Amino acid sequence: MSPALPSYDEAARMVAACAARILPPAAPDGIARVPLSAAAGRVLAAPLRADFDQPAFARSTRDGYACRAAEAAAHAWLRVAGSTRAGQAPAGPLASGAAWEIMTGAPVPEGADAVVMLEHVENNGERIRLHSARTLAAGENIVAQGAQARAGDELLPSGTLIGAAQIALAATCGAASLQVYAKPRVAILSTGDEIVPVEAEPAPGQIRNSNAPMLAALVSAAGGEPWVLPPAADSSDALDAALETALAQDAGAGLLLITGGVSAGKFDLVEPALLKRGAHFHFTGARIQPGRPVVFGEIPRPATELVQDQGRAQHQDQDGAQRCFGLPGNPVSSAVTFLLFAAPILAALAGRREHGPRFALARLKESVNSKSGLTRFFPAACTFGAGGLLAAANELPEVNRVSWQGSGDIAAMARANCFLVVPEACDSLAAGALVRILPL
Repeated sequence: MSPALPSYDEAARMVAACAARILPPAAPDGIARVPLSAAAGRVLAAPLRADFDQPAFARSTRDGYACRAAEAAAHAWLRVAGSTRAGQAPAGPLASGAAWEIMTGAPVPEGADAVVMLEHVENNGERIRLHSARTLAAGENIVAQGAQARAGDELLPSGTLIGAAQIALAATCGAASLQVYAKPRVAILSTGDEIVPVEAEPAPGQIRNSNAPMLAALVSAAGGEPWVLPPAADSSDALDAALETALAQDAGAGLLLITGGVSAGKFDLVEPALLKRGAHFHFTGARIQPGRPVVFGEIPRPATELVQDQGRAQHQDQDGAQRCFGLPGNPVSSAVTFLLFAAPILAALAGRREHGPRFALARLKESVNSKSGLTRFFPAACTFGAGGLLAAANELPEVNRVSWQGSGDIAAMARANCFLVVPEACDSLAAGALVRILPL
């Protein structure tokens, strides 16, 4: 009797446990230095540290007047002793009973402990006075020197995915280049006699190879380097030859994605082919739809290869295994299983500290009927931020199913921007229900 299939949560825990064992790439081959302009989407391989205090001087957050808060709060007239704009050196010391005109971002003069906003004072040309209805406290409208960070502080740890905010921070620290992890190479192998190239005219019974370019795009978006192999025919010899190429030591692939051939049919040959190479399977199927036949395994590398690779950068776990996924051939199934299971492994191979996948919450617009027993992922469209800036604080994005004809319906997936998650124990979701979505 075959073992029971794991639930989605059980399968996800197996993937997470494997991801946690993966070591980040090592120097020299697995780490590169890239210009800041090319760092977006890469993963930081060394901590980013502050080269100076941040800010390097006490600075004003408002246009106004730097002063002593106790003097201004007494509503006395203060003499305007000078002016400083952003980019000028700090002034001071500030004399007693005086204020200093200051612009946003400018250094606060020595002796001042607050900045009163321009619109909160009376001004007679030479003196200013806080409006009678206003108060002012020490520290108001000032960011103290070093309030954000001190020189030498770690601002970003290695393993951080670099985006626009991280690039801005690196630029602030004077980092014109960053050390990043090498992108893991991902072998993508489509199987099936029915597969023809994208540019070909399909004969009756044939289909164009949509899965390979789709998976290549998903791999690139997840921080990997896609390597698309020629499709393998539905024969043991063809699949064995393709695996020999994909898993070759000098190919450098840290992850193998095989799409198609993972069900229980006569020509579903992926599992036997992987078993011949010593694969250990964490699961061969999961209680999800679409994507139930998904396969996740690890292929041990020969000891001779491990000895040869000592001291070299390898995207591998502590056992030296190569990870592989058998993804269903239907495109929607292939996309769902990549996002749920392969993407977290790829994130770990790329050196990222967070592996995912990431879900979000939304409000269901229309009721959904389903069947219990499987966690289901329906193509859906979510209107993120539907309420705009005036939305209530508790208003969530709204999501609705996209009409589809099953896991081969690529057009439906192309109209979607997420997958609606229907839990395994649920047979219906009411309109207005709080639901999870998996962004595309």
